[in-house]
Amino acid sequence: MPLLSTALAAAQPTVIPLWPEGVPGLRADAAPDKDAPLYSSAVHHPSMAFYPSGNNAGSTAVVVCPGGGYVRLSMQNEGRDVAAWLNSIGVSAFVLKYRMKEYGPPAPLQDVLRAIRTVRASADKFGVRADRIGVLGFSAGGHVASCAATLFNTKAGRTGAPPDATSARPDFAMLVYPVISMRDDIGHLGSRKNFLGKKPSDALIAFYSTDEHITPDTPPAFLVSGSDDKIVSVQNCIRFYLALRREGVPAEMHLYQNGTHGFGMKTGAGNAATWTARCADWMRANGWLPCARRDR
Repeated sequence: MPLLSTALAAAQPTVIPLWPEGVPGLRADAAPDKDAPLYSSAVHHPSMAFYPSGNNAGSTAVVVCPGGGYVRLSMQNEGRDVAAWLNSIGVSAFVLKYRMKEYGPPAPLQDVLRAIRTVRASADKFGVRADRIGVLGFSAGGHVASCAATLFNTKAGRTGAPPDATSARPDFAMLVYPVISMRDDIGHLGSRKNFLGKKPSDALIAFYSTDEHITPDTPPAFLVSGSDDKIVSVQNCIRFYLALRREGVPAEMHLYQNGTHGFGMKTGAGNAATWTARCADWMRANGWLPCARRDR
């Protein structure tokens, strides 16, 4: 069951194309994206759905990256329901529909960084703070979010368009049962195959193992995983957290004894369903929430 009522989650967003000047590397056989009630797939035309918080004073903004193993996007459980929760605590949400296996690298990185740049460049228009833009990702979407947090200043994330001049560094990152490493030992090999191909080079594996690119400039992070996750090893979360600590980056991690993969916004997830309240506490403690409002 979704965490929030259908009525709350059903608010109609404004859909914003990410590449109005033309999608970089658009395939010649590009067809309309496959959008269904619960999932999107075969994305050729990246966009983000804007769910405003209704805060007149300017709110924190979060770019939400749904998961799905780089083959599809969980647009309800890890997208629209997440936006509804964020709105309920006074945060504006931008649910990202990014390119996946049809394009491979660096398309998802380019899409998430363009999303952050777009929000920051038009912060006044969106009614958000340009210095309070975070990124939140789930599973493979957690990998996309962690790429934004660690690879925001890389050449691979730029296309040469004027928006590249705007900073793409998120002010904070929230990663929920994330794919982090592309290494054989703990990486989710399905996501790696879909994203990097069947036989990725050592250089690609290293570049997209995001725990290996944390520096003191990496933004603060909130991490969540289930210890019994049989799909994406909890070691992804742990490895990222330890790397953050080594570099002196503020971080908070919650590992639930029982939290199978994909619990997202589902109420049937037991104690793991409380991650939203813990996340709101963390955001509030860091000054990213405008006021104390309903968490769950």
